[in-house]
Amino acid sequence: MPKKNLGGGHHSRVLVLVDESNVGSSARTAGRGLDWLKLRDSLAGPDTGRDLIEMVVYAGLPPAIPVWQEERDKKNKFVHWLRSNGFMVVTKDGSPAEEGHYKANVDVMMAIDAVELSLEMRPDVVILVTGDADFAYLAVRLRRHGIRVEVASVAQNLGQALKSAANNVIDLAPLFRTFEIKMQDVTAPTSAAAPRQRQQQVRRRPRFRPI
Repeated sequence: MPKKNLGGGHHSRVLVLVDESNVGSSARTAGRGLDWLKLRDSLAGPDTGRDLIEMVVYAGLPPAIPVWQEERDKKNKFVHWLRSNGFMVVTKDGSPAEEGHYKANVDVMMAIDAVELSLEMRPDVVILVTGDADFAYLAVRLRRHGIRVEVASVAQNLGQALKSAANNVIDLAPLFRTFEIKMQDVTAPTSAAAPRQRQQQVRRRPRFRPI
């Protein structure tokens, strides 16, 4: 049941699940960064009239092999920052893909947790922070259990099926903050390179990204 506040109204209990790779990709495509603290406050902060049960971030890690170690260390620092600021983080080790990329799909983990946590925590609202249309059926399943489902994404990255399946869509664009991008930082790697060459070029080209 929604929690009753001192004013006699009710606060909806909210569970937020974040596909970090999806929302991060949207931010990078827009040439912007995401303010994670502002994101949490805007979805279920003190001024929203909602009570946050938990905000779970699903993040893929670069492969646990030497050539990816620098990127893995950087991602682990980000994960540590999230956890130190109260976010629950679920990680998955990635596997090498084509040059300059890795695969670390967390969709299945996030979908299973969404159902299990919803049955255990009984939220009034589940917010899926992703634009991936593959989550459309999850949204429908949650709604069949009487849970309101909201999707937080940017318009250009939101699949139509997911948009149609949700009760409401939250535009993340206002939460992006501009940051400086140098031209050499937006050129994706196009050919194989030795680990030593990667180390020499790491400050001149983008970090490896999950796919």
